[in-house]
Amino acid sequence: MDEEIISAEAKLPAWQIHKRAYNWVLHWADTKFGLIALIVLAITEPICVPIPADVLVLGMCLGKPKNGIKYGLICSIFSVTGGTIALLCGMTIGGDNVIAIFDKVHLGEKVQLALELYQKYDFWAIAISALTPVPYMLFSWLGGLANVSVTKFVLISVVFRTMRFGSEGLIFYLFGAKAKKYIDKHFNTATVIVMILLGLVAFVIKKLGHIFTA
Repeated sequence: MDEEIISAEAKLPAWQIHKRAYNWVLHWADTKFGLIALIVLAITEPICVPIPADVLVLGMCLGKPKNGIKYGLICSIFSVTGGTIALLCGMTIGGDNVIAIFDKVHLGEKVQLALELYQKYDFWAIAISALTPVPYMLFSWLGGLANVSVTKFVLISVVFRTMRFGSEGLIFYLFGAKAKKYIDKHFNTATVIVMILLGLVAFVIKKLGHIFTA
């Protein structure tokens, strides 16, 4: 894998810094420091790193599919740790300063809309950002601005980050290297199905609550 990454790197234009960073992160999967790199990326991604930790999870799982579950769980735990740090930073730094930070990375326009949605639907904001390609970093920081309960944030994040990274690791554990094609092709579709099912569960629970409290 390392030779393929180096070859791809050589073909990249100098301006494609993001792709070079992506390849640099991925190359750690083939080194003895892969697990340390995974932990560092998992913690820093929700704080300030725009490269998803999935990149390294998948790379490491390709090398050792039978360790897939372990890699997925480790990534989940440390990703939630990083998200919680970002949440606390958002609380400490304050609204205007946090918005200014996201302005610098061209996400400022999305902040106000996301914050309004967060204040109305905090459960779903955390769940969707933890499970889907929606930036978990953005919603981790905004959780601090929305004064979301730290306990609530951690519990929801643990469930849905584990669903994301844990399922990737589980698929590799069960199907080996063939799993990468499956994840690449069906990840977003599976995510949509999961969210629809969760929505139905929440609706049923709400209705049952009305029945028992009537």
